[in-house]
Amino acid sequence: QVHLVESGGGLVQAGGSLRLSCAASGINFSTFVMGWYRQAPGKQREFVAYITSGGITSYADAVKGRFTISRDDAKNTVYLQMNSLKPEDTAVYYCNTLRRSLTRWVPSGSWGQGTQVTVSS
Repeated sequence: QVHLVESGGGLVQAGGSLRLSCAASGINFSTFVMGWYRQAPGKQREFVAYITSGGITSYADAVKGRFTISRDDAKNTVYLQMNSLKPEDTAVYYCNTLRRSLTRWVPSGSWGQGTQVTVSS
């Protein structure tokens, strides 16, 4: 059974940086596509970024150029480096494994507790 634990969130001023981590267990981590999602108050959860087992990355337009996803297969961990943070980045951030559905990647596992990111203006 997949177990995902997100960490690294916090309160930061606009323009600041945070690095989120997601530690995975119960899976052959190196073979999975991993993704980050976020959910702001009153909004639906939305895609942020993913990274394939081969290191190919993709980002939502809202974070492109500011966020960087990476992975360390030796540590079964995926990271999200967030720079130039904006108040609109405020949300609970979640990681998940992804699977292919037709032409896109979609979340395939259970959601963890997430980590809160709050960006003050």
